[in-house]
Amino acid sequence: MMTINPTKMKSTVTKTIKKALAISTFAIASFSTASYAQEAVSLDDLLTQLEQGNISQTKQNKAREAEFKAKVNQQQAMLNDMNEQRDQALELSVELEQAFAANEIDLANNADALDKRLGELKELFGVLQQVSGDTRSKFQTSVISAQIPGRGVFLDEFAQSMGSSSKLASIAEIERLWFELQREMTQSGKVVKFDREVVKANGDRSNETVTRVGGFNLISDGKYLEYIDETGTVAELIRQPSGRYLATTTDLFNSSGETAAFALDPTGGSILSLLVQAPDLKERVDQGGPVGYIILAIGLVGLLIALERLISLVIIGSKVERQLKSPVASNDNPLGRVMQVKDNNPGLDTETLELKLSESILREVPKLSKRLTLIKIISVVAPLIGLLGTVTGMINTFQAITLFGTGDPKLMAGGISQALVTTVLGLVVAIPMVFIFAYLNGRSRNIVNILQQESTGIIAERSESQEKAGQGA
Repeated sequence: MMTINPTKMKSTVTKTIKKALAISTFAIASFSTASYAQEAVSLDDLLTQLEQGNISQTKQNKAREAEFKAKVNQQQAMLNDMNEQRDQALELSVELEQAFAANEIDLANNADALDKRLGELKELFGVLQQVSGDTRSKFQTSVISAQIPGRGVFLDEFAQSMGSSSKLASIAEIERLWFELQREMTQSGKVVKFDREVVKANGDRSNETVTRVGGFNLISDGKYLEYIDETGTVAELIRQPSGRYLATTTDLFNSSGETAAFALDPTGGSILSLLVQAPDLKERVDQGGPVGYIILAIGLVGLLIALERLISLVIIGSKVERQLKSPVASNDNPLGRVMQVKDNNPGLDTETLELKLSESILREVPKLSKRLTLIKIISVVAPLIGLLGTVTGMINTFQAITLFGTGDPKLMAGGISQALVTTVLGLVVAIPMVFIFAYLNGRSRNIVNILQQESTGIIAERSESQEKAGQGA
């Protein structure tokens, strides 16, 4: 309440009256001066006008003085009225201040009485407010809200009313809260189909038949959906999980009451979102960058070489096996060419034949083991290139940490994860190359061993025949 100062109000009124009188005097003087401003013909006319003006001004001044004296009583009456209004305002201000103080005392007393009368009910209303708030948070993420919208409006209003100390909960509101909790629990155990608008991954909207699996997942047309509480829409996941999960959605969607296997997300979408965010094989390879593609290119080259060597060794091995069963030497296989050395040199002694057979075998060994060394080199170089990519990625990661700090652990973890992809790719290429090299090298050595065994047999046979010939002689 505003307090009025009587002295200040009287001074203000007096100043206002003085300003009004000054303005009136100035206006009268201006009017009189304007009447004198008529153009004079000669100096005598000007003197005459001045005399007449002085006489006229004197009369006007006297008239104004008389008028002012006549209005003094009126101004005094106005001043008395203003003083009376000021006194009344002061009295009203005092009364209102006293009423305000009394009301504050009554309000405090009533608040204390209300707290005492509420007693345990106050704790009950606090619990109701907490339960309604927690339930509202649950409904925001619950897929049941996609089928039963608008449940959060009542809970918001109820929580706000429970937060006010002047409003008590009614039986109907408490029963409504219990009903919403019971309905959420009941619907969580049902698999229900309903029709509603679905936002596709490409942004189109269409009415679809949606299957709700309890309070866990929404599916439609063999795809997982999500409920967005902010907009109240049901949208198709932009990226779906792997095919083995989508196969279960089709089985459940097409089922007509019978039991069907389904990939259920018990967290209501958290695990599903992690599965969706997990990169697939192509994205993992892309994380390796140029170094990863170089490793894969080297691995592809090694695989092609290994495939060519495998086919060649299989063909050569089959020809050698056929040659072992045939006494006639053929020129289309290593063993046949070694045997031809014996046939082409029937009169050589044992030592010379042995040298020629060794020479023939040495000519065949490079043909059997060619490009196998390259496969071995790839198995060694691939992990080294992967390690180079990892070191480079770690350098970039630590540079980012230097610039942006360690406030976001995801930044460092993501950078290290991408850096390790090249090492993984290098090992993925190197490990198969090691096994392939060992297998192909084994097949090549087996053929060389056969050549050496047959060469030893030829030498033994020639030595035996020469020994018999010497004994016969």
